[in-house]
Amino acid sequence: MAPDVKPIPLTRAVAPFYVGVDLGGTSTKLGVVDDLGRPVCRAEDIPTAVAAGPPNSVEQIAAGVNAMIAQIGLQPTEVARIGLGCPGILDYQAGVMVNPTNFPGWHGFPIRDLLAEHLGMPVVMSNDASAAAYGEMWIGSGRGFRSVVLLTLGTGIGCGAIIHNVIIEGEHGHGTECGHILIDPSPQAPVCSCGKTGHLEAFASATAVVRRARELLAAGKCKAVAERTAAGETLNPRLIAALAEAGDPEALELILDTARYLGYGIVTLLHTFDPSVVLLGGAMTFGGNGSPIGRRFLQRIREEIRERAFPALVEKISIRFAALGGDAGFIGAAGIARMVHRRDRG
Repeated sequence: MAPDVKPIPLTRAVAPFYVGVDLGGTSTKLGVVDDLGRPVCRAEDIPTAVAAGPPNSVEQIAAGVNAMIAQIGLQPTEVARIGLGCPGILDYQAGVMVNPTNFPGWHGFPIRDLLAEHLGMPVVMSNDASAAAYGEMWIGSGRGFRSVVLLTLGTGIGCGAIIHNVIIEGEHGHGTECGHILIDPSPQAPVCSCGKTGHLEAFASATAVVRRARELLAAGKCKAVAERTAAGETLNPRLIAALAEAGDPEALELILDTARYLGYGIVTLLHTFDPSVVLLGGAMTFGGNGSPIGRRFLQRIREEIRERAFPALVEKISIRFAALGGDAGFIGAAGIARMVHRRDRG
């Protein structure tokens, strides 16, 4: 993955300013973005402290935002709006997370409105993957395109889709839950994190990669993985990527199998959304463009798409890695706040 974006000095920034909040199950990212999408400040991550309850977390986020604004010398009146990116299914009208799997006790909590009350500023709520997609379209790998699909690869698979500059949310807040598209209807298909079987996430997430590696270990295979884990290393995609870089064929096969499954899913997305570009981001890109294994991973995805998608789409579509790293979420959340602010002003 590309390194996070380096902030520019406030003296070079173009007003008005927007704050992006990227809410995560473990930590929350905060940043200030100028009117051109350039980060002016990225604060230290704030522990989300889910177990302490949503009111406590909102207070901590509001305090972090105020401290960040003060640190760079901005007046609150110079911040036009706050963008809040939240995981999972959202009720956009009510400003709540509908089914926050990793946020027990947060169901139905009015996080958007309470954060606005604490800060005295309007808050625009968006799905975190949609926010990341918007960030990439605004100043990242999707810049210059009107239709972008972003898959975030990690413990699960998130997705954001923006078609002709419209963010796809869906009638019930379930739009672009593309980690849960069906790629294997058989009864023996692996179980997804949502409890259903055969979903893309059950085949191509970091959780799925580790599960397949454990299955191979149980069958007496993946000896290099067995040696490293026996020595105390954690079994995760980073270890598998490192072994593949070192020439281990079984580790490479795990990665290329993951690429194949992603190819299946992306073909469905191409035939559904017809985007200009599909971006791959998140924590599991196997080194991305900076690694031979990452580049081979991407090439295998492209090969699968070429084999299965409409030829006319294959000729026009671009499949590439995202560029903004961990900053995509807060930049995109701020960008969506900017979009709403400009729309409301006419």
